Amino acid sequence: MSIHTSVVQRPSTLQTTEPISQTTRIPMKQNGSSSSLFKILWPLSFPSTEEAAVARISSNFKVFGLYYLFFIYIVLFIALIPKRKVSLILLVIMKEITFLYVLLLRALPNSVFLHKIIDKRFVFFLLSIITGVELVLTGSAIHLLVTLASTSPIVLAHSLLWKVEDGSGMAAAGNEEESSSLLPVITQNEP
Repeated sequence: MSIHTSVVQRPSTLQTTEPISQTTRIPMKQNGSSSSLFKILWPLSFPSTEEAAVARISSNFKVFGLYYLFFIYIVLFIALIPKRKVSLILLVIMKEITFLYVLLLRALPNSVFLHKIIDKRFVFFLLSIITGVELVLTGSAIHLLVTLASTSPIVLAHSLLWKVEDGSGMAAAGNEEESSSLLPVITQNEP
């Protein structure tokens, strides 16, 4: 007695690719170069008006403010390393105090005292004044002024030229008029 079995092959669920000779080709321009399939987004551009410049600077300071301060802190830290050890230690201590205050704000988000009674902008302003006074008293005023004079134009140029879309830090496609035309239009039906 013989058992006869037949094998049935299922069709493949994988997509098959076309042979190279049958693929679609990108048309060539008259000068011999192929047309571009990718749009290159450039995150830097000049604002069209003064009002747009002020709005862009303020929105970039909201988005990148911590990074700007960290950039200035790193430059000041590097400037103080060679000769101003006491100033460097005081700068690190004030950074740690500021860091602990920010952690306290995040650890207690419902605290009326920390968020309503004491304004955090006042506390940050007070901490920066104390840090500046400490640096002046330890003989590092020139380091502080040179650092602020050299980093402030870089920070202002970045905040003026960098395009932010929706506060995410990502570059917007096209210019400001194009990005505003991409917003959804809400129409109301009239009775």
